[in-house]
Amino acid sequence: MFTLGIDYGTNSVRALVVRCKDGAELGTAIVNYPSGHQGVLLDPKNHHLARQNPADYLLGLEKSIKGALAQAKKAKGFDARQVIGLGVDTTGSSPIPVDATNTPLALQKKWAGNLAAHCWLWKDHTSVKEAAEITALAAKIRPHYIAKCGNTYSSEWFWSKILHCKRTAPAVFKAAYSWVELADWIPSVLAGVKDPKAVKRGVCCAGHKALYAEDWGGLPDKEFLAALDPALADLRDRLYEKAHDATASAGTLCAEWAKKLGLPAGIPIAIGEMDVHYGAIGSGVAEGTLVKVIGTSTCDCGVVSADKTVPDIPGICGIVKGAILPGYYGLEAGQSAVGDIFKWFVEGVLGDVKLHATLTAEAAKLKPGQSGLLSLDWNNGNRTILVDQRLTGLTLGTTLYTTKAELYRALIEATAFGARAIIERFKEYGVPIERVVCAGGIAEKNPLLMQIYADVTGCTMLVAGSSQACALGSAVSAAVLAGAHPDFPTAQKKMTRLKAGVAYRPKAANQKVYDQLYALYRELHDSFGGVNKSADLSRVMKELLDIKAAQSA
Repeated sequence: MFTLGIDYGTNSVRALVVRCKDGAELGTAIVNYPSGHQGVLLDPKNHHLARQNPADYLLGLEKSIKGALAQAKKAKGFDARQVIGLGVDTTGSSPIPVDATNTPLALQKKWAGNLAAHCWLWKDHTSVKEAAEITALAAKIRPHYIAKCGNTYSSEWFWSKILHCKRTAPAVFKAAYSWVELADWIPSVLAGVKDPKAVKRGVCCAGHKALYAEDWGGLPDKEFLAALDPALADLRDRLYEKAHDATASAGTLCAEWAKKLGLPAGIPIAIGEMDVHYGAIGSGVAEGTLVKVIGTSTCDCGVVSADKTVPDIPGICGIVKGAILPGYYGLEAGQSAVGDIFKWFVEGVLGDVKLHATLTAEAAKLKPGQSGLLSLDWNNGNRTILVDQRLTGLTLGTTLYTTKAELYRALIEATAFGARAIIERFKEYGVPIERVVCAGGIAEKNPLLMQIYADVTGCTMLVAGSSQACALGSAVSAAVLAGAHPDFPTAQKKMTRLKAGVAYRPKAANQKVYDQLYALYRELHDSFGGVNKSADLSRVMKELLDIKAAQSA
């Protein structure tokens, strides 16, 4: 028996055929989104805007699955008729305005050229003002709404984006019968669902991005939404009443898509989750294990048994029952840019994609603190623990002799410091972290970064066994739903693994220097982040020079 995992990333979609009994990966295919810049629709007048064309999602869905199946057919014993289920993960919050037939507005000729009618990609930060209004209103009249998401609602999330659409593109808002998260829309397409109200919504996106919780009856109440805008209260009736964890099915594969893909009609489709949440499952997440999915941004995912009480944790992205694994609270945090920061510097500033390898090799020759540089990892805002998308990047300590490699290493270190801030916040509130498992291409291909992360955080860094952990996690969910395994722990034990012989352990000498640098990082972090409003930063440059001198001696 086999399952298919379909993983929608920021720039591409990939499909993965997985054998249920042991997690063997028999076939895979990746399809880049053809629209915009590397799949993202941008506006040169507004660097906060990031949208995607839903037509790319449908093209990628068909081509990636067919490609993965074609590759799998070369393996002995594989037959597409033995595929027993599908799972889907996507970016989020990435809501799509749809009409009454569950068709994205952007697929209609009238709206194709209107960026507001396309999918509002997770990294779209145009709704900063609306997010602040939601946070302020909730703090005033519904504080419990935001207590579970770190007390701050984000511009990356569902209601912020929809409210911004209402204000800046009212014609699109009026034309949209409903809004559907990408993670829910793709499964609904495969299931042939033509009514937005019939789309099976996952608690993953609902809880982490749309202020959904069974504790207060689902989505935010109409009184709260009307205080933001009466149109949001009206929209609530056209959304959903119930959101589901991964024990539920999003539907079964309809005849149209079964014929198109060459798969059996009627096989179950797992409930949609965000890519990093299924990626956590594909990396073996369990209580005590923090999974870091490192890509263009990062997401840090942990779980705590639902039988326990989890305190509200300021500054994290959410505490949602059933969001990752059924029977557990899913905890999420993350950084708004990691790989994107390196990409910006190497490809955007230096203009040469080939320099990644060269700069990595040169940066590896440097000792911690030797450059005298210190950077903040906020080039795309701060997701955790400050939750402020209007923060920007900073590099301190440059001189007339600063090199490209020194700057490159400082940016890697900045992302490591941001990772440490998240781990410390989790631990501060009693969340057990006994090991850290990293997934994604950067974790697999960049030993320098992984060692720096170990030295900065003081944690041993392990690496997920699959290079496609998100798609694998989706396939695991489909395998449990289809009955190939009785539960998620069993399926994870059989179908997931760590990369053998790979463990990055902290080096004591490096840790000592990084503790000094991290203290300075936190001064910058808390001062520019508004935590410490009376900070005197006059010492920071001098202390960086002292560290530089000691490390260069």
